[in-house]
Amino acid sequence: MDVTHKRVLEELKAFVLERDWEQFHSPENLAKSISIEAGELLECFQWNAEYSLERVQNELADVLTYCMLLADRLGVDPDEIILDKLRMTREKYPIEQSRGRSTKYDEL
Repeated sequence: MDVTHKRVLEELKAFVLERDWEQFHSPENLAKSISIEAGELLECFQWNAEYSLERVQNELADVLTYCMLLADRLGVDPDEIILDKLRMTREKYPIEQSRGRSTKYDEL
């Protein structure tokens, strides 16, 4: 985990600890919170392509916050799991077959 992510995670953990909220942060509850906040992010775009950048940033921050807390709770490094998944996705979507296409990997 890079220095910035470590600092952000430390701030998040301190915030949670100060409020004694860790007791509510089971993996299940954090996953639910990610989904709820993702729905609120999607709501920013519900009726048209116009959106409030400030509102989008706030909702995106909520999603990322819960993602970071869940990764920490599971004992995984967010940077590493993203890079691992990217390696797998590169194999599923070879450049020569997927460039400029939105076709799912099993239909390439």
